[in-house]
Amino acid sequence: MLFKPKFLATGIGSMPFADVEHAVDVSLSKLVEAPFWPQLPKLGLNEQMEIQYSEGMPCIVIDREKGRMYFDTSGDYSEAFAEFYEAYMMAMDPDEGSVDCSAAAISPEFSRGIYAMEKRLQALGKKLPFVKVQTTGPCSFALTIVDENKRAIYYNEEFRDVVVKALAMKCRWQIQKFQPFGEKVICFIDEPILSGFGSSTYISVQREDIVALLQEVIEAVHADNGIAGIHCCGNTEWSILIDAGVDIVNFDAYGYGETIAMYPEAVKTHLERGGILAWGVVPTSTAIREQTIDTMVAHFEKIMDNLASKGIDKQLIVEQAIVTPSCGAGSMEPDDAEKVFEINNLLSKAMRGKYGF
Repeated sequence: MLFKPKFLATGIGSMPFADVEHAVDVSLSKLVEAPFWPQLPKLGLNEQMEIQYSEGMPCIVIDREKGRMYFDTSGDYSEAFAEFYEAYMMAMDPDEGSVDCSAAAISPEFSRGIYAMEKRLQALGKKLPFVKVQTTGPCSFALTIVDENKRAIYYNEEFRDVVVKALAMKCRWQIQKFQPFGEKVICFIDEPILSGFGSSTYISVQREDIVALLQEVIEAVHADNGIAGIHCCGNTEWSILIDAGVDIVNFDAYGYGETIAMYPEAVKTHLERGGILAWGVVPTSTAIREQTIDTMVAHFEKIMDNLASKGIDKQLIVEQAIVTPSCGAGSMEPDDAEKVFEINNLLSKAMRGKYGF
């Protein structure tokens, strides 16, 4: 059993604010038991979803004029790969590795949120129950970023391996950085692209390969006693995440709340072995403008009851539930995002009150 979150509130990652201190304020004040460091795409190209995690990957090119990033695989990359794998083995080798993953550090130039949150938590002077960190997942990264010929780097097995190992190191680096400030560190692996799994666009992407990629990152999170979550903000084959051994399945429970019940056996196994469902029940769209606590509670109950109707104990569902927004809020209007985090906070309290937690 990991822990029983009982409607713990946390968030996904991105915020639409340009003021990093305000973003940290929102995280700490609305997610008091499990704040996250904010990704701030409004601050520029370096804080975009994949670019933010690209430092240290060999053969990366950031074309600032065109606002894009790609891998240049055209030259001799043997030396760059040798340097990368040497740094990887020095840190990650299970027998002789130093566990120092600073070779994969995210610098202040690529994340102001990490360092602002670290400074604020240092000043707080006490450990919180949880601190949440996040990384772009290996599938989303490798299927989004292309080579110089505009072919997804996922289909180049050498570079795909580099991507998954670099992201695994970045997870460990983040966990190690924030361990002094939380009893436990939760690390979400953000995989929005899995909503396209099974479509004609990704017909050649094999299920077993996705499971293996996710497992490698999850194992890295577990190596530092982190709690591994996977976030997907659309419908997907949820059993993939569970088969990969993730601790927390985070899904868009506002738009796709009933889809989790399409996999009752996998979900039941997940919950019975101590796994957690993070219900992204608070919409990160203009739909938030019409929401109240009453409408949110009613929707939450409806989708939990739907899952319970598939033969899963309702008490197990509620005890192992986390409350989150449906997705990151980075593209929202700031006022709408403020409401998202306010509603998320109040919904967590309302559900805890309702169930006597």
